[in-house]
Amino acid sequence: MVKLNKIYTRTGDAGTTGLVDGSRLPKHAPRMQAVGDIDEANSAIGLAILAIGDRAEAPWLTMIQNDLFDLGADLATPLPEGADEPWALRIIPSQVVRLEEQIDAMNAELAPLDSFVLPGGSPAAAAVHLARAITRRAERSATAAASVDRLNPQALAYLNRLSDLLFVLARRLNDNGAGDVKWVPGASR
Repeated sequence: MVKLNKIYTRTGDAGTTGLVDGSRLPKHAPRMQAVGDIDEANSAIGLAILAIGDRAEAPWLTMIQNDLFDLGADLATPLPEGADEPWALRIIPSQVVRLEEQIDAMNAELAPLDSFVLPGGSPAAAAVHLARAITRRAERSATAAASVDRLNPQALAYLNRLSDLLFVLARRLNDNGAGDVKWVPGASR
């Protein structure tokens, strides 16, 4: 368990931050941008949980919030060239599979799409759409970081599936798609 007695350390005052292995990076490094975007996605999911209320999906999102902390720790731990450190916290395939199973179960109840969907509908769906968009940004940041540093491929797969799950969840929250706001190309011309 993590124990934080002091919130500020002053070690980042010069614009660097520490990784799990003790090395330091500039706070603007691609790896740290991805970690920050994952934190923002996690915060948006927290707001979505509040918008969802006591629906059955709320505990799923809380589990995902925990996964996102794991994912942040994964990205903050450099991936060695050889065998990984046994203590390293990494996203594992079963976490990605769990998201896929949730997507498939929810999507089976939805009518197929006949148009793109605008973010919105119900307040809960709108909150989930915002979390989805932020998760997509986190995914872009993580893939940018992966072009510079070795990252766990499962971490990237998790972000990709998570944004898909959030899209399907938003449709579910919009009365299984009946309340989706559909894009009408050129409607405002």
